[in-house]
Amino acid sequence: MRKIFIILGISLTIAACGGSKPGEADGGSEADSASAAKQTAANRQSDAAQDTAVSNIGTTKAAGTPSEKGAELMANSDCNTCHNEKSKVIGPALVDIAKKYKPSDEEMLAKKVIAGGSGNWGTVPMTAHPQLSLDDAKTMVSYILSVK
Repeated sequence: MRKIFIILGISLTIAACGGSKPGEADGGSEADSASAAKQTAANRQSDAAQDTAVSNIGTTKAAGTPSEKGAELMANSDCNTCHNEKSKVIGPALVDIAKKYKPSDEEMLAKKVIAGGSGNWGTVPMTAHPQLSLDDAKTMVSYILSVK
């Protein structure tokens, strides 16, 4: 009886592992082959579009305006861990910050980004970012204040 269960288990394992894998020719219908060809062509077009987008990273066009450079600096920092453009996460949403402050507050906010702090948006403190230069922090704040 034990041998039957072992043989049955091995047979089921072989049956489950058998068959063709995606992308292999399995003698299927021509419709399946045509569908697979269309999908492959669509994937190539998508890959080409992504390659173009990736090759533009770091060019002047990608970081041409201060707000684009500010967005890039924020993406490369830990800002998006606590802040979202439109909704509160841990810290306030960028649109809420833009509503509360004026462009004339840029330097004060940049110093606050570098030093960290709490009290303006609740009790959760903002982490200090001493590795940022004042100019980079100003660029990031300029971007934040431009978010509508």
